[in-house]
Amino acid sequence: MNKADLIDAIASEAKITKADANRALDAFMNATTKSLKKGDRVALVGFGTFSVAKRAARNGRNPQTGKPIKIAAKKVAKFKAGAELASRVR
Repeated sequence: MNKADLIDAIASEAKITKADANRALDAFMNATTKSLKKGDRVALVGFGTFSVAKRAARNGRNPQTGKPIKIAAKKVAKFKAGAELASRVR
């Protein structure tokens, strides 16, 4: 499912226009992004939790040449499914 499919699904489920569904989805993504940038978690009970994890710097290997390379430390977004979502997917 891509963003357009998700917007269609939200619009039909909530019985709103696609434009309203698009604005709602964009607002959710913006709010979640801002919260994660601050280092906060976004927890949606039953659905899941978005959080930020830190990856330490490490040594890797270029697969084409085999030469060692340094991979910089960075922050990554994580999602952990909630119990209700996990049980519905099974």
